[in-house]
Amino acid sequence: MPHLRSLYPDPLPVPDYLNIYETIIGQPQHDEWPDYIVHIDEETGQSRTFKDLRKRINDLASVLGGPVAQGGLGLKAEDGDVVGIMSDNSSDYMVLVIALLKIAVPFTLISCYSTPFELKHALGIAKVKRLFTASHYIPKALPVVEEVGIPRAAVYTMDFQIKAHESLDGFIKKANITNIPHSGARIVPKDTLAFLFFSSGTTGLPKAVKISHGNLLFAYRQAAVLQQHRLAVMKPPTPSTPDGLPVILAFLPMHHTFGLHLYCIRGFMVPTRFVIFRKWNVAQVLKAVPIYKATQLSMVPSMWYQVVNHPDFEKTDFNSVLGVHSGAAHLPKEIAAKVLRYTPNNTFFSDGYGMSETTVSAIVRPLPGTLNGRLKDVPNTLGVLLPGMEARIVREDGSEADFDEVGELWLKGGNIVSGYFDDIQATKTTFVDGWLRTGDQFRIDRGHYFSFADRAKDTLKVSGSQVSPVEIEEVLRAHPQKLVSDVTVAGVAGSGRTVDEKVPRAWIVLSGNGKKVGAAEVVQELERWHQANLSKYKWLRGGIEVIEEIPKSPTGKTLRRILQDEYERRAKSKSKL
Repeated sequence: MPHLRSLYPDPLPVPDYLNIYETIIGQPQHDEWPDYIVHIDEETGQSRTFKDLRKRINDLASVLGGPVAQGGLGLKAEDGDVVGIMSDNSSDYMVLVIALLKIAVPFTLISCYSTPFELKHALGIAKVKRLFTASHYIPKALPVVEEVGIPRAAVYTMDFQIKAHESLDGFIKKANITNIPHSGARIVPKDTLAFLFFSSGTTGLPKAVKISHGNLLFAYRQAAVLQQHRLAVMKPPTPSTPDGLPVILAFLPMHHTFGLHLYCIRGFMVPTRFVIFRKWNVAQVLKAVPIYKATQLSMVPSMWYQVVNHPDFEKTDFNSVLGVHSGAAHLPKEIAAKVLRYTPNNTFFSDGYGMSETTVSAIVRPLPGTLNGRLKDVPNTLGVLLPGMEARIVREDGSEADFDEVGELWLKGGNIVSGYFDDIQATKTTFVDGWLRTGDQFRIDRGHYFSFADRAKDTLKVSGSQVSPVEIEEVLRAHPQKLVSDVTVAGVAGSGRTVDEKVPRAWIVLSGNGKKVGAAEVVQELERWHQANLSKYKWLRGGIEVIEEIPKSPTGKTLRRILQDEYERRAKSKSKL
């Protein structure tokens, strides 16, 4: 199978010099928009208008990049300035991100859930010189900051000023008092670093992915091409909000690619209101849908799991919802089907595939009928390549796989990043001759539709045959009695035919039905069920364990390693007895 090109027309070419700020919020159309309420804080109810937001962004940019002699911080990329951001979601998170993009000073997105070890790794790898964080994270951050050599005075708060730490709001007040002039966006070469995002890549410790202004513009234009073709097929209904504006509940963490792009980078394609949740809370989200008449719900799979299994799900009024989307990981079709049943004014569940190294996305489920009827919603596939992208499926020996054959997905396009920050070896391993090796196993059919098989590093080899944990998970979920609400499968040692062979083991969370049946009976029934539906080499020779909750990262990725380590710790303890 030769490498494939996207079925969509290419996006407009990215110019050699640009600043993504101009596209995000600096277009002539933005000057003409009404002064609508753009942000509402879900916790406090405080709101901010679009014009207030733009002024706040420009005020902050003038202080961060302004000359020290005029009261600014004088931040410059050429001086090695890199700003760390570790905070909960807020309106000012968006303000800071867009202000730094305007002055072309790179920033690093750091999870607010970071342990001291993870924070030290992030600050050190990215060579962060200044850190913005919420005041309640200061006690956790300061010991690490001091250890890596960042002065205390270079640690700022996102919310309110505390002793020895300037606040973001304080910088904006300074801009208004000193009248530091606003300037235009700093135009830079397209490969200029915009921000760093930490990704595990395909192996090893998290690495800092280098996302450029050009990557951001290309990804933005990919989204614009998709939207143009969707509108040719289906004009969206007018939102039922009082002012007719779409409403998005902003609960995805902004320190993750999905949330950052949805709320900060693409949040101003059309006038849109964002109800900002500081952190994810499934009960609060369900309450907010009818209150704010949310029109779009975008989540990672772990969030969708929680939503559809929450006792309030079937009681919630979803009539305002006109679009639903899942991203970042695999979503079982049963979950998508249930969401569609309860969102009566929405007819399509958008899904896709991407990773940090693709800036945001690479594959999208097409709206049926697009490209003059050529594209369809093909069952059991993730969709087709985004505009301007190329793909290959590669066997273990490096040769090209055929259609419908599983192999590693390689990708190319203007949204593919150039590599990892200050990590030459990892860059050489993952990026080969302009291609990104995703580490994920896919197959492509002759219609150019992509199907996810598994993570290459998580695929098991049992008796010489490859075993996909995702396939086993799907079989367990498909039991007609719906006995589990969540499940993960991973390899464990000790039961294989060789010393180093790992065999599949399942960890399950009981559904309401499962609890009624009872844990022991569910395990016995699932043993019978999966053995009847899977080849013998795919059987769960590592066993089935019932647990209360499957550990996941804030971005929705299942933390299989935690479960594997705990299992092997218990196994070693037993062997010593």
